[in-house]
Order: sequence, then structure tokens, then C-alpha cells
Amino acid sequence: MTGKERREQLLDIGRTLFAERGLDGTSVEEIASAAGVSKPVVYEHFGGKEGLYAVVVDREFERLLSLVTEALNSAIHYRSKLEKAALALLEYIEAHPDGFRILVRDSHGGTGTGSYASLLSEIAGEVEYILAQEFDRHDYDDKFAPLYAQSLVGMVALTGQWWLDVRKPKREEVAAHVVNLAWNGLAGLEPKPSLDPRQRRKELERAEKRAEKAAAKAEKAEEKAAAKAQRRSRRDAEAEFVDPSPHPSV
Repeated sequence: MTGKERREQLLDIGRTLFAERGLDGTSVEEIASAAGVSKPVVYEHFGGKEGLYAVVVDREFERLLSLVTEALNSAIHYRSKLEKAALALLEYIEAHPDGFRILVRDSHGGTGTGSYASLLSEIAGEVEYILAQEFDRHDYDDKFAPLYAQSLVGMVALTGQWWLDVRKPKREEVAAHVVNLAWNGLAGLEPKPSLDPRQRRKELERAEKRAEKAAAKAEKAEEKAAAKAQRRSRRDAEAEFVDPSPHPSV
């Protein structure tokens, strides 16, 4: 095994152990044993477990940041940007669960890049820039762009942490529901959100037809109630002209 191959092996093993036990719960002996090498080999490549941990964190940090940033910049429409970013995070979690578990832990002082919070801050900066442009286009006050950026990123990030363990429903469905809330708000939630625009259009058409039928049904019910009330009123009016008391005998 070449030096480069050995280094990659140690990184893979370290990622798995750190994800399971954390930095403090993992020893150099365990890393070396899992790799089938002696402790000095680990020190030679990384200077110790802290150095190995720092490289693992930096790699995962850059990988996830790159995926989300690329997703944000790959779409034109703002809803598509949000959809692709949410899906990129969930795809990363699905493909690299160990890396994500390491990122969401409190970072250790030996790491170069920092914690999950700093990663989210980087992503929020990208989102803030995009939102500021959109706010300007619609004459909104762009000073609130940072607030909205933090809110959006925080919502997606926390959902990702929850989904890491439950893994239900499927990532596309999770992304669709997250975007549904972020895009439409609670007052305008789509009953069956989807990442497919064609499916959303079909569902909107169905909803409009259901609304039309409901409106027509309500209108008929009102007409029926009005007719019934009118008949009752007519009967009452006619009854007023009838004297129910018997006529006296002559």
C-alpha cells in the first residue's frame, strides 16, 4: 500500500470511529488496530488523532458546502434553488451519514474549519446574497435578508439532523415538504407537495376543481335554504289571514 493509499485508509477508518464515538472517545490505538498498522504510522501521517480528526472534518465541511453552494447556483428560479439546496443536504446525509454525524457534533479545538454552526453560517451567507437580490427586485427591505437566510438554512439544517436517524419519508418527499413550508407558509400549504413542477400543476388543477365543486355545492345549499325560508315565510303570511276561532251562534 502506498503512502497516499494508507492515508486514505486511515481517513476512512477515522471517519467511521469518530462518527460512532467522537474524538474524545476514540484512541490512536483503536485507529491503528482497525487499519492493521502500528501507532507510529498514524502519528507519521497526521501527528495524532487530533490531526486526523481535523482533516476528516475539513473534508466533510468542504464537501457539503460545495454541494449546497453548487445547488443554489445551478437553478434560476428561487423555488428551484431552495429545492435543490434542501435535496443536496439530504443526499449528502444519505451518502455520507458518518461525515454528517461528525459535523453536527461540537467541533474540537484541533479542527481547522470549525463546527457545523460555522458551516451553516457559510451557507447562510450564500443564501443571504441570493435573497438580497430578490428583495431588491421586489422593493423589499434587504436589511432583513440575513434574518430570512438564517431562518431558511436553520429550518433545512434541523430537518436534516432529524432525518439522519429516522430516514422516513424518502429524501425527495422530505425536501418537498420543507420547501412547501418555506415557500408557501402555513397559510398556503400545498396538500400534496412535490419537487416535480408538472405534478404541482396537476395538483393545483385538482384543487381548483375541488374548490369549484365545493363553491357550487355551497351555492346550491344557500339557494335551497333561501327557497325553504321563502316558503315558510309565505305560509306564515297566509296563516295570518285565517281566523282560527269559531264564529258565535246567532
